[in-house]
Amino acid sequence: MRSFWLGVTALTATALTAAALAGCAPTFNNPIKDVANDPYVVKDGSHYLLIESAEDGIWVTASPEKNLTDIAQGVRTKVWTAPSDGPNCRDVWAPELHHIDTRWYVYYAATTCDEDNAGHRMFVLESAGDDPLGPYTDLGKITDAADRWAIDGTRFEFQDRAYFAWSGWPGTADGQQNLYIAEMTSPTTLAGTGVLISEPTLDFERHTMPINEGPQALVTEDRVFLVYSASASWTDDYAYGLLTGAGKDLLDPSAWTKSPGPVFERTGEVFGPGHGSFTTSPDGTESWMVYHSARYSGAGWDRVMNAQRFTWKDGAPVFGEPFGEGDQRVPSGQ
Repeated sequence: MRSFWLGVTALTATALTAAALAGCAPTFNNPIKDVANDPYVVKDGSHYLLIESAEDGIWVTASPEKNLTDIAQGVRTKVWTAPSDGPNCRDVWAPELHHIDTRWYVYYAATTCDEDNAGHRMFVLESAGDDPLGPYTDLGKITDAADRWAIDGTRFEFQDRAYFAWSGWPGTADGQQNLYIAEMTSPTTLAGTGVLISEPTLDFERHTMPINEGPQALVTEDRVFLVYSASASWTDDYAYGLLTGAGKDLLDPSAWTKSPGPVFERTGEVFGPGHGSFTTSPDGTESWMVYHSARYSGAGWDRVMNAQRFTWKDGAPVFGEPFGEGDQRVPSGQ
């Protein structure tokens, strides 16, 4: 499996200012892609793969070799077309690409052809072989026993167990989104009913609507840092929150601790940063984040894709502030 596991000591780095970079190293500027929603990037050998939903299907872009920040100039391939009927034919959201054993799996949310939001569930595609470009077989829903509204599912492994985390309604009505987790018995099957691990109770999680969504896992030897997006995604106040999980059983809600405030939020130049993913530099020595933000204040779902390096302190991630259009040094090894 190609997972985002971090050896924290090797990946700790010191933030560099634009002034210190001037004339010293190649640089890039945000945004790195002009149109983007919920970007998920995974490193595969010497390339990065960006998976996204667009038009009536799911697309994968393979970056130029050893090049994260020019990923938008890579080769883009459609890997799946939504069916013309059934439970997953419209509003395909937030696909993720995971390599497990010798196959690739795509997890995504979709709803019925009438575009009824209440119909959103998680679905899974499985590749025929070891090629991330497929072909893929649609294996239908991936759900817990409750089979309720679900989006933004993600998979991770911790201490020899596989887990699936997602955003869901507490009942059958729109109005609040919580985070749930279940153990995976296979890449396409969840065990039992999802366990509630986070509700949007803090002020920064409740702008316009009380929402927790977009979970992404950073896994170390002894902890899982579940980064999630909080508040309404169409507002400037969309931001990252952080859950820290530890112990042998992440299905125990007491295994999780929530940070009391946002860990990555708007600035005077960057608005609504959130729902991204995490990877490493081409040489594996740096931690990088890719995320979307609003094109301008009040732009809502008109978004761009940004990249920036983050660091670690005392074994925990430190994201700093969103970096706007100024020069940044390209990832190490690029």
